[in-house]
Amino acid sequence: MVLAEELAKQQRSISVAEFFEKNKHLLGFDSPTRGVITTIKEAVDNALDACEEAQVLPDIYISIKKTGPEIFRIIVEDNGPGIVPAQVPFVFGKLLYGSRFHQIRQTRGQQGIGISAAVLYAQLTSGLPTVVISRTGVKEQAHKFGIQIKIETNEPDVISEQPFEWDRIHGTRVQIEFKSTMSAKKKLLEYLRYTSIVNPHARFRVELDDEAFTFERVSQEVIACPVAIQPHPHGIEFGQLKRMAAASDEKLIDFLVNGFSRVGKKTAQEMCDRAGLKVTAKVAGLSADELKNLLAAMQAVAVPAPPTSQCLSPIGEDLIRRGLDKEFQMDFVAARTRPSSVYSGHPFVVEAAIGYGGRLEAEGNATILRFANRVPLMYQQGACAITECIANVNWKSYNISQQGLPLGPVLILVHVASTNVPFTSESKDAIADIPEIEKEIVLALQDLGRELKTFLSRRDRNKLAEDRARAVCAVIPEIAAKVSEIVEKPVVDTTPIEGRLMRKLIAKKWTRDGKVTIEANNYTASDVEISVYDISADNAADADMPPAFSTEMDGQFTKVWKMAIPKQTVWRVTYTGKGGGMLDIRGIEDNKKMVVDLDV
Repeated sequence: MVLAEELAKQQRSISVAEFFEKNKHLLGFDSPTRGVITTIKEAVDNALDACEEAQVLPDIYISIKKTGPEIFRIIVEDNGPGIVPAQVPFVFGKLLYGSRFHQIRQTRGQQGIGISAAVLYAQLTSGLPTVVISRTGVKEQAHKFGIQIKIETNEPDVISEQPFEWDRIHGTRVQIEFKSTMSAKKKLLEYLRYTSIVNPHARFRVELDDEAFTFERVSQEVIACPVAIQPHPHGIEFGQLKRMAAASDEKLIDFLVNGFSRVGKKTAQEMCDRAGLKVTAKVAGLSADELKNLLAAMQAVAVPAPPTSQCLSPIGEDLIRRGLDKEFQMDFVAARTRPSSVYSGHPFVVEAAIGYGGRLEAEGNATILRFANRVPLMYQQGACAITECIANVNWKSYNISQQGLPLGPVLILVHVASTNVPFTSESKDAIADIPEIEKEIVLALQDLGRELKTFLSRRDRNKLAEDRARAVCAVIPEIAAKVSEIVEKPVVDTTPIEGRLMRKLIAKKWTRDGKVTIEANNYTASDVEISVYDISADNAADADMPPAFSTEMDGQFTKVWKMAIPKQTVWRVTYTGKGGGMLDIRGIEDNKKMVVDLDV
């Protein structure tokens, strides 16, 4: 009895802040290195969401500087609508406080934990308050706050508050200082790079110690902000139904029609009949047993899937391709946006893209980019349903090597957009195994795999044709030279023979005695206007036909000649050099041209 009383004296309730103080790993603060990534991620997510709600193109500034021994200062500044002064302490100084948790629409942040958790982490590691500057309009005064969290009560502790002169018309600036290491530099730049791919309307300016980076936007269109919808009858549980009923003063039929998505009067009548309840009954007066019967009836009646056109904001195939082209120079890129679908009453859309070649590494596993609601998933790749789906696709049938995951110079992107992304934990690093979502991912990847296989087959055929062309262009002139030597007659011009064999525009490049020659033979049936791109270490300064323009980067010169070549005629340029590099012809269809480097 005495022991029980002593134990009883030790028992007390704990606040949310106390719980997460002991369990920082649940929110992605399990190491100093990862703490940097998580802090910037949460601040950038809030900035992007705010800019979308304000319908402005996001212009986000990020700064990371070392201010003391293992102390780093992170600043994230946006051009969003700002936060009214009365709400600033609660947004940043109270966990589980936010405006999006009860809304059914696609958003990056929903739980009201992220940025306040970063404030908590900062005060635990450095003891320094978080500084917030916010302004809501040109006519309003900016305010500057110093904020911490009262651990025992999960309430904001406002260290300081004062008006502030700020040059931004509207926006928010967050400054957080905590103990960390800067070994996260590569991971941080990867996060920002990937974020810019799936947010092509945003621009990110980054200062990392003494280095500056910019991730430019590729779209000038403001994306439509998703609109909240009502909960779907097939996606609620008893507790939620009970809370909704207690807060309503409507009749049952009106409660069902007005409170739920895709429920009309006829469907509501059927639900009431199945539950054995009167349509005129006051929903607030229903007993627990009656609510359980109502819930069973709601989920038994067939109801159309919830609408997705307004509550979701998929990226779109064109913008995915443009985002990838901006950050990865690949030979092939294809994207797919699947039709919207539903799991447990929650609408979702799966988008995927696949890239091949270019600057992608040829060795090792494919590059996998995972996203949820336009946010990169940087950790726990092996625990994510996206990775499992990629591994379950038979990539060998699409001419891609595979050992579990696909191998080689392949990039695979998967984006899941939903009103309720089923993450495996509060840190939002991996998507849970939901059969409906997995099915859509696999279908998108299989569709892209077929398109990649077509590209690879065409590339192989083109390579075979180029090899044949190289043989024709290299061997026939030598045969002609030998024959002329044997019969003791002048060498015959073999270019007409090449033309009859190829029937294309044939571009050749060769090097003899320190001279590089580029020749374009138009064996097609019509005149052509083309651009010849020659990339090599030679500057072609003495070319007998100067290029239209020439640029240099990292010791490589890109020379471009533009010309019109009548049918059955030849264009030629010669300059001093060592040759090598790459030759390309633009302005004519691929099936009507052949590029041959005789030095290879």
